[in-house]
Amino acid sequence: MAAHSESTEEKMAGCNTRPKLSKEQKKVMKKEAKAKNILLRHEGIETASRPSKSLVVANGGLGNGVSRQQLLDVLQIYGLVESLVMPPNKPYAFVTYATPEAAISAYSSLSGQDILSIDGEQMITLYPSFVDKVEVKETSPPAIPPGLLLVENIVSPEEELALLENICWETNNCNQKSLKHRRVKHYGYEFRYDNNNVDKDQPLPGGLPEICTVLMDRCLHQGLIKNMPDQLTINQYEPGQGIPPHIDTHSAFEDEILSLSLGSEIVMDFRHPDGTSVPVMVPRRSLLVMSGEARYLWTHGITPRKFDVIQVSEGQRVGAVSGNTEELTLSKRGTRTSFTFRKIRHCPCKCAFPLVCDSQQVIEKESPPRVGELEPESLEKEYVHKVYEDIAGHFSSTRHTPWPKVVDFLMTLSAGSLVADVGCGNGKYIGINKSLYIIGCDRSKNLVDICGERKFEACVCDALSVPFRSGSFDACISIAVIHHFATEERRLAAIQELLRLLRSGGKALVYVWAMEQEYKKNKSKYLKEGKTSSEAILQNAKSDQPPPGSAAELPVHTNRTAFDSQDLLVPWHLKANNHAKNNEATNAKVENQLVPGSVYHRYYHVFREGELEALCSRVSDVTVRHSYHDQGNWCVILEKL
Repeated sequence: MAAHSESTEEKMAGCNTRPKLSKEQKKVMKKEAKAKNILLRHEGIETASRPSKSLVVANGGLGNGVSRQQLLDVLQIYGLVESLVMPPNKPYAFVTYATPEAAISAYSSLSGQDILSIDGEQMITLYPSFVDKVEVKETSPPAIPPGLLLVENIVSPEEELALLENICWETNNCNQKSLKHRRVKHYGYEFRYDNNNVDKDQPLPGGLPEICTVLMDRCLHQGLIKNMPDQLTINQYEPGQGIPPHIDTHSAFEDEILSLSLGSEIVMDFRHPDGTSVPVMVPRRSLLVMSGEARYLWTHGITPRKFDVIQVSEGQRVGAVSGNTEELTLSKRGTRTSFTFRKIRHCPCKCAFPLVCDSQQVIEKESPPRVGELEPESLEKEYVHKVYEDIAGHFSSTRHTPWPKVVDFLMTLSAGSLVADVGCGNGKYIGINKSLYIIGCDRSKNLVDICGERKFEACVCDALSVPFRSGSFDACISIAVIHHFATEERRLAAIQELLRLLRSGGKALVYVWAMEQEYKKNKSKYLKEGKTSSEAILQNAKSDQPPPGSAAELPVHTNRTAFDSQDLLVPWHLKANNHAKNNEATNAKVENQLVPGSVYHRYYHVFREGELEALCSRVSDVTVRHSYHDQGNWCVILEKL
């Protein structure tokens, strides 16, 4: 009995001495458990229940804006780091210590610790977990595009300073157009951003600056270029600015395009029509020469962001593990000034890439399609589904800025909420709130493929038949989708399908184009001041347009003008200067690429004021919590009862 009594007392003593967790500690543990769950669910990373030498650090990744050196400075406090693996664009990193004791110390101390992002704009909380092993993927950098030449240190620091000081940004030539977001200067000929071309009959006085002519002479004598450039465009880019993917117009310029980078390094992205993407680090004071296939077939562009993922310097490498994956870090961008040299072309281009050459293509004339006898399903198939499949790449390149009020809706949802984006397009809303689990779906396979390339979860389906379980989502969004359905019954069915997905108390946000582009004296950005056309005048004379499926044709809308009919066709112009962008973004094979200058017509039913709310009122067990007009759209927030 005495022994039993002593054991009990010892147990009681143990209970009394066990430290109680504070409210803050419990909060950290809860967030740590959530981080582990997210890693397993989204990334397939198995965390370990027992201590080991290796940790996965959630939130401590390149994708969160944490640089390699920042993370190393924190990790090395707790012991010798054998390896640090930071996968590109991922919100986590793997660290392996020399001893389990060091890993245990890091695990105990780092959980819930804040670290400042590389741009200094936000605090990021780290949540480490043990892992049994770290798999390092050996990757080889992709080969640079044929015809691309990078010459480092083409100018000295002194020459760089002289080139920058030689720029006179102010100009007395009123013909040179300034850009809204950056400084630009043209020499020889003005580059026209409205048509990506030049007026060959109106050269600018003075030619190229003498200091630039000396540099180009040097390049000629060294055999780096074959043609002496006669056109120069200087652009100054602040951190966060970029260039859309593009190919310099074939008919405007000769073979070689030269880009001199001063002031800061940059990563330029090259992309082949087959989907191959090659990021090229362009160091400060280097010259990039694009000729042949790299000039005529591959698009080049710069992603707008404030830092780039680059290879680490020799001094930042840790341990004996080698390979590209764990040798990456973030480089903060500085102010970069680019000198783009070109040679004006005075005859048609006869390059070896006729399918992407504007000189060798016949531009199709716009002609209204005949849609008279089509049933609603056929109308949608021909003038919605097929169109978005064809223009997906170019459409995606124009859809990069989220609408603020959609962002507000997503940010108000509880962390961990499951959200369906029905009609997700290129997925621009899927990655907005990192604390949500958003699944997208869209009728266009090409747009869903773009989501996949961006590492978003999305599937192909029709908005009237979404392959998700009823009542399984906390929220749904349908942004600019339901106006593509050709009858009121089909539009109603689309809303009912959204509500089917929601749990009780779940919310849905719906946006549709508004008939009233000017509402309460607020004019939407869609309208263009003073735009008129013969089509607009003719449309203004029409009234009571016949519904789809009748013998008459739907009116073709004049872009950037007010709507004169609720049911209409809206043109999408695939111009000569952006058709290659479309083909490369949709991974189209060269032989199937679209002809530049094509016009595609999309069917729309634009909603009148009150029409969307009236449609929603026909759905049972739902209430309209809020309705509003937002930049030419009618919008509702619905709640399932």
